[in-house]
Amino acid sequence: MGTTYGYVRVSSKEQNEDRQLIAMEETGILRRNVYVDKQSGKDFNRPQYQRLIRRLKENDLIYVKSIDRLGRDYGEIMEQWRIITREKHADVCVIDMPLLDTRREKNLLGTFISDLVLALLSYVSENERVNIHQRQAEGIAAAKRRGVRFGRRPGPLPENFPEVYQRWKRKEISVTEAAKECGMAQSTFYDRSKKYEKAGEDERVGKEED
Repeated sequence: MGTTYGYVRVSSKEQNEDRQLIAMEETGILRRNVYVDKQSGKDFNRPQYQRLIRRLKENDLIYVKSIDRLGRDYGEIMEQWRIITREKHADVCVIDMPLLDTRREKNLLGTFISDLVLALLSYVSENERVNIHQRQAEGIAAAKRRGVRFGRRPGPLPENFPEVYQRWKRKEISVTEAAKECGMAQSTFYDRSKKYEKAGEDERVGKEED
């Protein structure tokens, strides 16, 4: 008998892995044998996954909650499955899909069924990843058409900005000197100056209309 491991993955540090950890606990896996990555499933360049693969020996077993927790790239999933089962001679069990348990029926028919189910689920997982990216891109494009701006909001202007700005506009100092006095990069000072000037113009127009 080999060692039983669990592999858990969430896509970001903000996401909660408790549901997967509970599933691992219910299978009887020791917590020290559960490897957790908080990283995208687009590839397998993940530190804890790589540690697990390096430790894996013949007759060991890896549990994953679902195939998309292993990864979301069709070709990569198939390659890692091959490495685990054929190079390492270990087993894999996907908790949410009992057919994907390489300990079952290690004959030609059993292997064929497992490979077929794996190929289908891997394709579905990658297709979902592609669809998520497409929906995100479409959502961002739609928001931009509505005038939504993305990125961090600029911080407040330094107290000396109006005075430095006026001296710069009167060409008493260079943009480099002005930026230095305001504690900004030159490009930032120039960008904030344009916005400051536009805000002043808008305010003047508003007063004229009143």
